[in-house]
Amino acid sequence: MASCWWRWRWRRACSWRPAARSPGPNSAGRAALSAPRAAAAAATVAVARAQMSYCNIMKSLTSAFQNMYGVSRFHHTTPVACCCSKMQSGEKYTDPFKLGWRDLKGLYEDIRKELFISTAELKEMSEYYFDGKGKAFRPIIVVLMARACNIHHNNSRNVQASQRAIALIAEMIHTASLVHDDVIDDASSRRGKHTVNKIWGEKKAVLAGDLILSAASIALARIGNTTVISILTQVIEDLVRGEFLQLGSKENETERFAHYLEKTFKKTASLIANSCKAVSVLGCPDPAVHEIAYQYGKNVGIAFQLIDDILDFTSCSDQMGKPTSADLKLGLATGPVLFACQQFPEMNAMIMRRFSSPGDVDRARQYVLQSDGVQQTTYLAQRYCHEAVREISKLRPSPERDALIQLSEIVLTRDK
Repeated sequence: MASCWWRWRWRRACSWRPAARSPGPNSAGRAALSAPRAAAAAATVAVARAQMSYCNIMKSLTSAFQNMYGVSRFHHTTPVACCCSKMQSGEKYTDPFKLGWRDLKGLYEDIRKELFISTAELKEMSEYYFDGKGKAFRPIIVVLMARACNIHHNNSRNVQASQRAIALIAEMIHTASLVHDDVIDDASSRRGKHTVNKIWGEKKAVLAGDLILSAASIALARIGNTTVISILTQVIEDLVRGEFLQLGSKENETERFAHYLEKTFKKTASLIANSCKAVSVLGCPDPAVHEIAYQYGKNVGIAFQLIDDILDFTSCSDQMGKPTSADLKLGLATGPVLFACQQFPEMNAMIMRRFSSPGDVDRARQYVLQSDGVQQTTYLAQRYCHEAVREISKLRPSPERDALIQLSEIVLTRDK
């Protein structure tokens, strides 16, 4: 009975339709309004409807899935932009990446030392992505969180060696997952160059990913903290479960969105959330601080992936370093697609057949771009970043805490 109730709520929340529906990819297009005032009024109404739809969806999802990985219970009921440029501690503004790199000098050299391998080919494959050209987004967050938690606990401004090791381990686990994902997706390019599987073949790529994971596990064991080991091994389990979720799909629209958010947490946010929690455990005994670190990482991680899903529609291949519309070509319905489906129900059939029929990918892309799917996914990412800021603001003011606040804005405004 309860199940029927929340499904009914979802349908009601998502049942809005624009008064003048956007044209489909094959239509002649919407007639132009002659008066500028009328055009401006129509635009205002469209934005208001988009926000109303977003809020209704969020209310429905929040009440139905409060305990899932997806949507947290927010204090506000309207989309809130994450304007975090103003520092809260009174400290002079510092670029979060420059601040974080103080503790990450020699990051990739240290990772390559962990991958000490005698076989030349296996060594080259394993070190292929540790060339210093990645964003190092995860290690940066980890060391900033370590300092923020240390300062909060006892005003210590040093990063422990074990906390820095977590940053290396997080980057190694992330990179291993990229190598494996490229095999599963048969990807040909990443970070502007050929993938491991395209150069050395799928079988060797799988082994290279396994080797990186094993090296990360050895480094984790050296830390010697069983709680931290348990926290980070959960990440590896989540990566596998998230990949399985991505291979499946849901017919029911409500379940489909919850399925997408859970997959997003497991494949992307779990690593960030649990790495943040791990360094907080190493630096502070307070479980409340551990939860703050975890919640910040979870919310920023989900927002990061939501923006990544948007960029698959709005960015170009040169910016991304990999082909765009890749998700549609893989048969994946991400946030922009799921929101667009509310305006174009004909997309349901394409989603269920995973965009496998000729022309499906191009039609779906046009539907997304003509809907407010990108805008509503942006609202959703803003809400997650707003929640991340709310959590991290509970810590004592410090340059590192403020840098983590600033990072949430960078997540929203990045273009690659």
